[in-house]
Amino acid sequence: MDNHTGSIRGSLRIALAQINPTVGDIEGNTDKIIDFIDQGRNAGADIIAFTELAITGYPPEDLLLKPSFLEKNLQALDKIIAASNDITTICGFVDVNADIYNAAAVIHNGKLAGVHRKVFLPNYGVFDEFRYFQKGCETSIFRLGGPVFGVSICEDMWYPDGPHRAQALAGAQVLININASPFYSLKWKWRDSMLTTRAGDNSAYVVYVNQVGGQDELVFDGHSMIIDPRAKLVSRGTPFEEELVVADLDIGSVWHTRLADPRWRQESPACRDPEFPVRLIDLGPKREIERPRLATKQVSPPERVEEVYKALVLGTRDYVKKNKFSHVVIGLSGGIDSALTAAVAVDALGPENVTGVSMPSIFTSEGTKTDAELLAKNLGINLITIPIQEVFECYKTALKPVFEGYPSDVTEENIQARIRGNYLMALSNKFKWLVLTTGNKSELATGYATLYGDMAGGFAVLKDVPKTLVYELSNYRNTISPVIPQTTIERPPSAELRPDQKDQDTLPPYELLDPILHLYIEQDASPGEIIAKGYPEDVVRRVIAMVDRNEYKRRQAAPGVKITPKAFGKDRRLPITNAFRE
Repeated sequence: MDNHTGSIRGSLRIALAQINPTVGDIEGNTDKIIDFIDQGRNAGADIIAFTELAITGYPPEDLLLKPSFLEKNLQALDKIIAASNDITTICGFVDVNADIYNAAAVIHNGKLAGVHRKVFLPNYGVFDEFRYFQKGCETSIFRLGGPVFGVSICEDMWYPDGPHRAQALAGAQVLININASPFYSLKWKWRDSMLTTRAGDNSAYVVYVNQVGGQDELVFDGHSMIIDPRAKLVSRGTPFEEELVVADLDIGSVWHTRLADPRWRQESPACRDPEFPVRLIDLGPKREIERPRLATKQVSPPERVEEVYKALVLGTRDYVKKNKFSHVVIGLSGGIDSALTAAVAVDALGPENVTGVSMPSIFTSEGTKTDAELLAKNLGINLITIPIQEVFECYKTALKPVFEGYPSDVTEENIQARIRGNYLMALSNKFKWLVLTTGNKSELATGYATLYGDMAGGFAVLKDVPKTLVYELSNYRNTISPVIPQTTIERPPSAELRPDQKDQDTLPPYELLDPILHLYIEQDASPGEIIAKGYPEDVVRRVIAMVDRNEYKRRQAAPGVKITPKAFGKDRRLPITNAFRE
């Protein structure tokens, strides 16, 4: 291959299709892709880049084991190829050969020009790509008129010596990386740092396109971006929103940056990584049209609490709508968890699609009943009141011969929770409403939740939200409009299942509990390591014992939005039957 493959001067207009695909909706995803191709062409783009596995949605999981699914994915690719006249399209799909590959199709002017197969397959956290895919072992660069670009997929860019490095050393001036990178809080800062490093080290434009939307417990936040050869941000897509980001790249700046960088002179081209054979594919000339230069799009990322709230809203909206529900129902206790869940649901779906249910007992205070009513009024949602006391008395009467001689305990408390869960599921069955559960991560971690009671439902909005963050999110939501009563925020939390009950009768104060849970669950710290940080030994050992013995409850919990680096479920996989203790 020639050492010099790209132009010294010139420009390239690139469009980033930050789309929200649905796993398994190959036809709908294909229609969306073709619509965005038309938008990119109309915007004068030379190249439009879509997200990882855009045709199938990500992650398709065991759908990849169905031959008919793979065939429909290839048929969809044919439609996208046919729709790609007068533009170069980069689109994620499943490549099928002797094995299957997570791949990117490079399509030019209605023809498939090349395919990049993902080299680095993630198999940690929520990822299981070794279960399905064979890894790629080579890569290509593509000359479009004068400019030269390379294509890689998600994890390929996260390694300093990945295929992008071989592409750059072979002459690629633009490194296009297509992604399905799930959200957790402030992950965008880590991505920004990594991508700017890649751009600077390779003296190249780094073009990063990521999908948006919710898929089961995952949320994808977008943050698509373009970074120039001097590691400066050129453009960023709006987080959590579907959109087309279009920018003009000055190819001459790549050549000049490399010319002035002695590191580049030492490495290129003699030190190309032999692990990644690179071939040059000439796409021919790009279309020449009149197009005024675009202004760059700069978007400021949201702060931590705001971005978590946006993730909860998007994750809830997509879970409800993509699963063909139109209405949700929430048990409103007058407490902060149900209040925040209702606020998220209203922001996701609109007040007309949310119903609250108040289910008081003799232990329900007037304050919580009043707060539930005020919350419903503030949110503009319908509130149904169904008391549980009469049914609770029937339970006690029915069980009296069996329970004779035994004092009341947590059994009677859980019966009340299960009556409420039963009511909500009856409304769900009758009216085809999806039940949103209201428990938070602190409760789920410690087992402070009732199976088939407050855990009953189809989606757990706050499943990965620690209690202390619940308060922060509630205060943030009230800065938008004051919907959550201040008395709800200030009242000590209580399940109200016995007289004068408070959460802290059973749990340590949340300000102490949540840091211990973070260290044990997300950092895998041992009891000794946590105690060494200054936390009381008796509290640490009690909390860890609660976490360990309640794995069976978490295994039966509804799915919910992932917002931390390690959520319960696919992120943290522990056996239920487990005798190991530290």
